[in-house]
Amino acid sequence: MKEIIIAVTGGVAAFKAAALASQLVQDGFSVRAVMTPSAQNFVGSATFAALTGQSVVTETFDSQFPLGAHIELARSADLLCVAPATANFLAKAAHGIADDLISTLYLCFTGTVIVAPAMNCEMWDKAAVQRNVKQLQTDGIHVIEPQEGWLSCRTKGMGRMAAPEDIASVIVDKTQ
Repeated sequence: MKEIIIAVTGGVAAFKAAALASQLVQDGFSVRAVMTPSAQNFVGSATFAALTGQSVVTETFDSQFPLGAHIELARSADLLCVAPATANFLAKAAHGIADDLISTLYLCFTGTVIVAPAMNCEMWDKAAVQRNVKQLQTDGIHVIEPQEGWLSCRTKGMGRMAAPEDIASVIVDKTQ
């Protein structure tokens, strides 16, 4: 059984990450969720625990991982998917900044990495964000670009996270 980590960063699209986790479990994957504190303001860890049947990792220093959560999780998984990937995460990843659980996990991870950005359309259009996305693509990261649509900021534009079923399809393809 393939082990997938869904790393959930702090954006309203976190609810879609829950649907993604559920879809992957139904497809036969073992799924572990990792969440930032900001993500937990949008969706609770209990949701992901119920959907995946596994405890959710929310702390960099967790006693269930004596070597460090970032190291043990990175070694145990076949694929890391950051969804939603905020502008903050994209910047950290593009510049090698490791100051929280997900950014340190990303730097330790040696397998396939997929990111599904989600943010306000003005943020998505910023030159700095686009540079970071290009850098991640150059680094070999698979970026599932956001879609145009209704955003939580009451605007229609580019920045809406891809549909969970589209992300799941890419994950299935990348793990075969």
